[in-house]
Amino acid sequence: MDRPELALNQLHAFAVLAEELHFGRAAERLGVAQPPLSQQIRRLEERVGHRLFVRGPGRVALTAAGEELLPAARRALDEVAAGLAAARRVAAGEAGRLRIGFAASLAPTVLPELLRSFRAGRPGVELELRELTTAPQVAALREHAIDVGLMREPPQDPELVVEALWSEGFVAVLPVGHRLAGRRAVPVAELAGESFVLLPRACGPTVHDRIVGVCREAGFEPRVAQRAVEWQTVAALVGAGLGVSLAPAGVRRLRMRGVAYRTITPDTARTGVGLVRRREDRSPLVARFAAEARALAARAGGPPGGAGQA
Repeated sequence: MDRPELALNQLHAFAVLAEELHFGRAAERLGVAQPPLSQQIRRLEERVGHRLFVRGPGRVALTAAGEELLPAARRALDEVAAGLAAARRVAAGEAGRLRIGFAASLAPTVLPELLRSFRAGRPGVELELRELTTAPQVAALREHAIDVGLMREPPQDPELVVEALWSEGFVAVLPVGHRLAGRRAVPVAELAGESFVLLPRACGPTVHDRIVGVCREAGFEPRVAQRAVEWQTVAALVGAGLGVSLAPAGVRRLRMRGVAYRTITPDTARTGVGLVRRREDRSPLVARFAAEARALAARAGGPPGGAGQA
C-alpha cells in the first residue's frame, strides 16, 4: 500500500485555516504571508485531488473532503508532536528503558538509595533490574542484555569501561553459636580448620581470590564445604551450621536468623564495587545513571568517580 506524501507544513497550514476559516488570521498565526499560505493549501488540494475549502467573498468554509481530512490531520500533527517530545525526553535521559545488573549484596545497601535518587524527577524512565554475580553481568553487558552493571571487582575487559564507586573490607560470617561469635573481632587465623561456605570462583573470580588470599595470608588454605552463588544464600547456609565464611562488609545488612557478623583482624583487605558499561555506549540514560552513582559514592565517601579502563 502506497503511503501518501504529505508535507507536515501543509497539514499544519490546513488545520490552522480550518480553525480560523480566514486566510488573513491563519497566515498571521502561522507567521507567513497570505500568498505562501494559499500555495500550501493549493498543493495539498492537488495531492488530495479535491477542493478542501470553499472560497467566497469574505468567507471560507470546509468542503466535505476537508471535513473528512481534518480529524486525520490533527491526529497526525498530534502524533508527530508527541513523538518529538518523547524523542527529546529520551535524548535528555529523562525517559526510556534502562536495564541494570546488580550484585545481590548491594540490594540491602546502596542500591535502594541509588534507584530512589535516579528515579526522582524521571517518572518516564522504566527500570529493568537483574540480580547477577560479576561474571554473568559481564556476559550480559557483552551480549547487550543489560545496559549497565553494578558489580564487585569488575574484571579486565577491553569492551567495557569501569568507574570505581565504593570499597569496603571483609567480615567473618559465623553461626551465632560458634565459638568465636562472642568476640568483637575475629583473627582470621583462628578460622583455620573450619569448613567454609564460598561463592563459586566462576561467579566472581577476583572477590573469590581475594577471600582465599586473606586466608592464605593468615597461614591456611580454606576448606570449602559448600558453595552458593548469592551472598544471601551463603549467609543462610552459615546460619544452618554448614560452615563459616568471609564476605564483603555490606553483607552484614542481610539480617539472617542464626548468623553473626564480626570484623576481622587484620582488616587490610578491601573489595571494590564498580559501575560498568559498554565502551561504545552513548546512551543518555546510562550517562545519567552513572552520574547519580558517582554522586552517591561521593556523598558516601567512596573513591572519585573518574572513568577508568576496565
